[in-house]
Amino acid sequence: MNFPGRLAGPGIAGHAAALLAGALLPAALAPFDIWPLAVLCPLALLALLRRLRPGAAALRAWSFGVGMFGTGASWVYVSIHQYGSAPVPLAGVLTLLFCLGLALFPAFTFWAWARWLRERPGGVLFGFTAAWVLGEWWRGWFLTGFPWLYAGYSQLEAPLAGWAPLIGVLGIGLILAFTAAALYLTLARTRGGPAALAASALLWTAGPLLERIDWTGPTGEPLSVAMVQGNIAQELKWEPGQLEAILDTYVAMSEPLWGTDLLVWPEAAVPAYLDLVVEQLAPLAARAVDSGSTLLLGIPTRDANESKRRGFDAFNSIAVIGADSGLYHKRRLVPFGEYVPLESVLRGLIAFFDLPMSSFSSGPAEQAPLTVRGLRVAPSICYEIVYPDLVGAGAAQAELLLTVSNDTWFGASIGPLQHLQMARMRALETGRPLIRATNNGISALINERGRVLVRGGQFTQEIIRGEVQPTKGLTPFARWGSWCALLLAVLPLLAAQRVRRPARR
Repeated sequence: MNFPGRLAGPGIAGHAAALLAGALLPAALAPFDIWPLAVLCPLALLALLRRLRPGAAALRAWSFGVGMFGTGASWVYVSIHQYGSAPVPLAGVLTLLFCLGLALFPAFTFWAWARWLRERPGGVLFGFTAAWVLGEWWRGWFLTGFPWLYAGYSQLEAPLAGWAPLIGVLGIGLILAFTAAALYLTLARTRGGPAALAASALLWTAGPLLERIDWTGPTGEPLSVAMVQGNIAQELKWEPGQLEAILDTYVAMSEPLWGTDLLVWPEAAVPAYLDLVVEQLAPLAARAVDSGSTLLLGIPTRDANESKRRGFDAFNSIAVIGADSGLYHKRRLVPFGEYVPLESVLRGLIAFFDLPMSSFSSGPAEQAPLTVRGLRVAPSICYEIVYPDLVGAGAAQAELLLTVSNDTWFGASIGPLQHLQMARMRALETGRPLIRATNNGISALINERGRVLVRGGQFTQEIIRGEVQPTKGLTPFARWGSWCALLLAVLPLLAAQRVRRPARR
């Protein structure tokens, strides 16, 4: 497959084509779900990179990344402008800088591919596949990580979904990249192309067959669940005078729900430190005990720490109230939203760097699951649900997943729909049902196959009710995490190096 000279060469036309291909890739994900683009966009990138020197390949891959993050992470603008009070020009510049910075990940990845792998045996088929997977993996942990817009999410309701419990979202991305490379070799009439395409076809055929496997099974009785979606306006949430009204809202909405097994309030539902509202929460704890319910709620907490300027560590937490008790502290914080990098320099420059509750500390890396009604619950708060291995490790020690969130920060953008899709993938990967409670949508109950059982609306004040069936047993992904995908990306490439290097095409 060869593009016309102007596109394949190092000129601006090729960079523009890469920008367009990257911009189209998020359309493979929620809410558009045009999943074939998850193959066609990497295919276009490979064709646009094939003839370039490493430096030019880096610039082209950077263009691809700018397009991908510019469309797929556009919701950052809403957070900065609408809730960070940054003027439109400043919010636009900050959003652009954010996307330009993220685009450095594919730029470096494919520079390395062009520099060291492309011309080696298997460099196009296995090298491109490895670069794609390792690039996504690297982006997911470096500098706390941004594991958003993984191509594998496109397959949640597509033919490759059955692979998720085995090799996770990164492994599905591996199959997509391998398919793109196999198509490229076939269209370019390269020897080995048809064989690679046949191997790819087998992987796609196996997907629906794998969906028939029950990796986990039910344990115990189904639990009745009620989630209270308060839809509290973000601009009011942290106003000191609003605390009583917010509590009244949640208490009133919860009144007819006592007797439900699990009653869940979303992230930071109570906008005050736990130790300051003990008296207000005491009647709720008593009501939960009397009715046989357990209340799980998002609330900030704090511990004394004399080394801190303010004298304590603050945490974004989930508290368990009622017959059961427990506390979970969020481990993966959102930069600028929950903590400010280079705080001494940036704090106070603009309102965005002084968002309410933007001085949280990370919770301990090792935390036991919450124990609720004799079951172990693996909790995550908001952004944490997008980390496959973090959630997978928790699921291996639990029978149920829980995430609370406040997607108000995304506004009326594609962000909440992407977030829900990623949460559904965590349920599918781990074979665990998931309770997802949010402030303003989209709250949902999701079964162990990633299917939505019941969901609420967006920007609505409502109660979402249903049942979930806890599960036991481990999927391969819950047992080994992303290591299978990483090994599958690297080992074929290493094996190809033992083959005599063919003559240069």
